[in-house]
Amino acid sequence: MDFTAAAIQFAPVLGDVKSNLEYVEAALARLGHTDLVVLPELASTGYNFPDAEAANSFAEFPAKSAYVEMLSAMARKNNQYIVSGFNEKAGDGIYNSSLLVGPGGLAGVYRKLHLFMREKLYFKPGNNGLKVYDTGFCRLGMQICFDYLFPEPWRILAQQGAELIVHPSNLLTQNAIKVLPGIALMNRVFILTANRIGTEGDLTFNGNSGMLGPGGDTVVKLAGDEPGVLHVRVDPTLARDKMITEMNHVFDDRRPEQYH
Repeated sequence: MDFTAAAIQFAPVLGDVKSNLEYVEAALARLGHTDLVVLPELASTGYNFPDAEAANSFAEFPAKSAYVEMLSAMARKNNQYIVSGFNEKAGDGIYNSSLLVGPGGLAGVYRKLHLFMREKLYFKPGNNGLKVYDTGFCRLGMQICFDYLFPEPWRILAQQGAELIVHPSNLLTQNAIKVLPGIALMNRVFILTANRIGTEGDLTFNGNSGMLGPGGDTVVKLAGDEPGVLHVRVDPTLARDKMITEMNHVFDDRRPEQYH
């Protein structure tokens, strides 16, 4: 059965959690009939922290976060799932995380495995593995931004049955646009990238949020530097067909015994 998905492309304000919460809440209020909404990486805090102390000061435990509480309330009200980037405090460190929030509250956490540039100065690399979540309308996996450069997690999520892999991002280059169509095709999955826009210090983010289909084709895409909401209808059954030709299956044709 088809479902509806949306990606919110905007410019979070660095360090202004209240302002970002209010923006996201207003945007979600207009998406009440959407089954899945995806927000950018670190949507509640912004990205380009001046130092580790600032990054830590804006990190939150999900269970104690007003932002997560708002996401949970909106997901419950709209009977939908929401994915958002989040500066997560856990144990004695912080993680660049993606939260899956549903009508019942927090449903999943993915912690970014592959840290980019100065992220290595602030965040710990992800440590809670790769999981696929059944929302009832699709089987969903999560990756974050620079994870695009590493093919193994995408393949693992697809082999676990992911039909859609969501990709909250703060992309700076065009590299993901070059790479992700191949990843979608190689795994026969949908990929939904929610990227931010705007400038923080020396970094300018390039937008271009979009959905790729299981054939690697662009289903829909937003303009590069404008705020907006991408809407798309998704047929998850298309991602269950792993045949490239009538005689070639993307997983069954693998030769792992020869991959040395």
